[in-house]
Amino acid sequence: MNILVIRFRQMGDAILATALLNTLRHNFPEAQIHFVLNEKIAPLFQGHPSIDRIITFDDEERHHFVHYLKRVWEIVHHTHYDIIIDMRSTANTMLFARFSPHTPYRIGVKKSYTRLAFNHMIPPCGSKSMVEHDVNFASPLNAIKPIEPVREFTLHITEAEKKDFGLYLQQQGLDLTKPIMLANVTAKLASKVWDEDRMVWVLSQFIQEYPEWQVVFNYAPGQEEENARRVYKKLNRPRQVFIDVQARSSRQLVAMGYFMTLFFGNEGGARHIMHAAGCPSFVICAPGNSKTVWIPQNKVLAEGIAPTDFATSKELTKMSREAQYALITQERVWERLKDFTSRLQ
Repeated sequence: MNILVIRFRQMGDAILATALLNTLRHNFPEAQIHFVLNEKIAPLFQGHPSIDRIITFDDEERHHFVHYLKRVWEIVHHTHYDIIIDMRSTANTMLFARFSPHTPYRIGVKKSYTRLAFNHMIPPCGSKSMVEHDVNFASPLNAIKPIEPVREFTLHITEAEKKDFGLYLQQQGLDLTKPIMLANVTAKLASKVWDEDRMVWVLSQFIQEYPEWQVVFNYAPGQEEENARRVYKKLNRPRQVFIDVQARSSRQLVAMGYFMTLFFGNEGGARHIMHAAGCPSFVICAPGNSKTVWIPQNKVLAEGIAPTDFATSKELTKMSREAQYALITQERVWERLKDFTSRLQ
């Protein structure tokens, strides 16, 4: 059996999609599972036990329509797929199914136009967990056999990669026998960054309350690094904060996750990586970002704080983004973070 899963878009979306890949592998262990995604994030999924082949598209292929059509045609005619699952189901991605009309199971999201491509459709995600939504793509396969869902989303790195990063952390002065927080004090998108001075205040409280904890800042080069170093300066450069420890790639960030005790800060793709590595997380969700959708519940402890905790949907629609963010006060974050941390010890 050959299965093709299409999941373009961002890193976080693709990480959560591994719950579907794990479900497929668990229920069809002999199947060949091929995963289509953006070239830039492909290294993160190399060696994943639920993926037999990674098929990538670079930016030119994605945005040059003629090249894109040719590539999609070649993929579905090079391999006979028994199952095609299109997790986005856009006008472009549904071409995989359109070009393979004899594939018995062509599964996508129910939209006004998708009946042209799919013979099995599932409802849009709505307000439910993205993992539940992703795993639901396997539900039409109950016609083949009863499907046992797997809700764990996972990433895979080698023991050598893990060992090397552990040695790096020790060389940077971290004690791996003591707890470590990975603090996401900034983000790629400014709209997803909680107030910086409030973040400084909460981290100051944490460092005073838990002097045995070590803190590593997560940031990318460029503006994120500038922001992180400014936060570090505002904290008065405490000895517990290791500002120069960095993961140089997404795979190194996975490796880092295995040594972290807690991920705290702004919600985003890095949180998904930490969760997949088994690291508990407590995050601050930006206005409009649903905790239910983006913080799935499974065996790894994960919680968040959001404007929806303090106002109804109707009330929030009348508020500016800044006013919604203001509902997440530093005192509220600190109390919840302290409670969350107590449950890790």
